[in-house]
Amino acid sequence: MTAIASLSAVALSKLYAERSLSPVEVAKDALDRIERFEPDINAFVVRDAEVSLAMAEASQARWLKGAPLGPLDGVPVTIKDNIGVRGWPMRRGSALASGTPWPEDAPAAARLREAGTVFLGKTTMPEYGWKGVGDSPFSGITRNPWDVRTGPGGSSSGAASCAALNLGCIHIGTDGAGSVRIPAAFTGVVGLKPTYGRVPAYPVSTMGFLAHLGPLTRTVADTALAMNAIGRPDGRDMTAMIEPPPDYVAGLAGGVKGLRIAWSPRLGGNHLVDPEIAALVAAAALAFRELGASVEEVDPGFDDPLETLMTLWSAGAALALRGAGPEKRAQMDPGLVAVAEAGEQIAGSAYVDALLNQRNALAYHMTQFHERFDLLLTPTLPLPAFEVGRNAPGHGRYGDDWTRWTPFTYPFNITQAPAISVPCGLTSAGLPAGLQIVGPFGRDALVLRAAAAFEALQPFARVDAPVTVA
Repeated sequence: MTAIASLSAVALSKLYAERSLSPVEVAKDALDRIERFEPDINAFVVRDAEVSLAMAEASQARWLKGAPLGPLDGVPVTIKDNIGVRGWPMRRGSALASGTPWPEDAPAAARLREAGTVFLGKTTMPEYGWKGVGDSPFSGITRNPWDVRTGPGGSSSGAASCAALNLGCIHIGTDGAGSVRIPAAFTGVVGLKPTYGRVPAYPVSTMGFLAHLGPLTRTVADTALAMNAIGRPDGRDMTAMIEPPPDYVAGLAGGVKGLRIAWSPRLGGNHLVDPEIAALVAAAALAFRELGASVEEVDPGFDDPLETLMTLWSAGAALALRGAGPEKRAQMDPGLVAVAEAGEQIAGSAYVDALLNQRNALAYHMTQFHERFDLLLTPTLPLPAFEVGRNAPGHGRYGDDWTRWTPFTYPFNITQAPAISVPCGLTSAGLPAGLQIVGPFGRDALVLRAAAAFEALQPFARVDAPVTVA
């Protein structure tokens, strides 16, 4: 690992200010490492070194003048393929989507451009982000740097693999049922699903109120720094928050002393959890006692909301494929087509019931739960990363449906509350495990503060290059 490859966004900003390092040096290093590792991990669908270096040169000139645009000026970033970037295509992981350059930056991309970041490229995802793994007919298979025989999860697949290798410091993903937190857990990085509406979206996702945007990074501080930028309002999203975000970096050192924390190892369900993952996450949860919090093992007491999720998810898939006839669908991921066809059969009344009544009931239940507990801890996922090219592990214990091994993530898309995945150790095979920290609606700063406290107590393991475990 080169010295530059180990640096966080926070560290880069300090070095730029000291003139110990330049944005051009950092961009060239990142581009060189992408060139080296991309054949192994396949994380990008768009790369444009000319654009990246031009952005780095502009940033370097600002720092030399003593006039940076902010702490993210010159920090290299990536953006998922379903987020618009001016001048680059937005295919949403589909070979059938237009390759025409997008005319404008989506809100998150616009805020990062305004902050002076350096765009390294757009990252891979499954077709229309429909599943929790990282392959598509368009881009092929994205792999996990911890063991390239395994996948990084999805749908922010390439973003997570880049984050694990520090190919850029901040990686913007989307999360409709776990799509930031799933790959964060599989690749040993930080992945935040903010409160819904904190990060504006445009165009809006067909998954509607399930869909959040959030960063994947290697440190909690970098996640907070990213949120300071991308959490700002944008009038193109009528559902987005209109007030500016708080300074998420400022509160990170507050700790968790005195907080009431609930620890739910199975989220009240009979979910199959790998013994090694269970042990790692339990130890992480109980470690919050060392930090001064009270930790009580208790379930929040709701039924698995999978049916609610799939009503909304299938309808969203149907909308995404609305203009695709049989000939086009024959070229798409068969699983996506099946979900869309199921969505076409959903009655409008059933959709509205799920959208309003069922979602509201679960959200209110969690509001009452958080009157007793400041935070909820769960496993992010019940298993480590599994073999690539599959929607579920080959052993069959989770069937063949990706939702069967993601029961801890999608409930909090339905409630729209903030949830973060942080690394909490490695299995005996050297694969990461993730701890999920869930907070009340709007309490993103509290979630980040708890994540930072845990990170300080138990620093995260790193992978330096794509490896295959024997």
